Amino acid sequence: YYNGEGVKQDYFKAAELYEKICNRRIPDGCKKLGLMYENGKGVKQDYFKAVELYQRACDGADYYCFYLALMYSNGYGVKQNYFKAAELYEKSCNAGKGYAPSCNNLGVMYEYGQGVRANKQKALNLYGKTCDLKAQLGCENYAKLKKELGK
Repeated sequence: YYNGEGVKQDYFKAAELYEKICNRRIPDGCKKLGLMYENGKGVKQDYFKAVELYQRACDGADYYCFYLALMYSNGYGVKQNYFKAAELYEKSCNAGKGYAPSCNNLGVMYEYGQGVRANKQKALNLYGKTCDLKAQLGCENYAKLKKELGK
């Protein structure tokens, strides 16, 4: 229903179904419903509800902590907290093989000292990991920082 594949697109129906999935403790349903609340699609925009849903998703699967980290990083629905954002990005970056957007964002935090002590070498390593995970932005950040560091 969300994408309108095989059925008429219906965000309201999608939200209803994602809620059922989330209530069955399936993290992907909580993450998708959180995105709907964050963006106001099919539901009234509500950052507080989005944070609650992202927390449930993060509790169920570490790589979904990325979405909660974004909320803390931007101060949406929670008090802005770079320390908490960095902690959540790290959890997501280290999940399984790693979640590229989290690794990249954590690299940015290390490069500029947001919520962590600035450490350009650690940032470079995180950008390298992001690039290894096939994320173009990580490759670009890696090349830029490597040049800046004269390596």
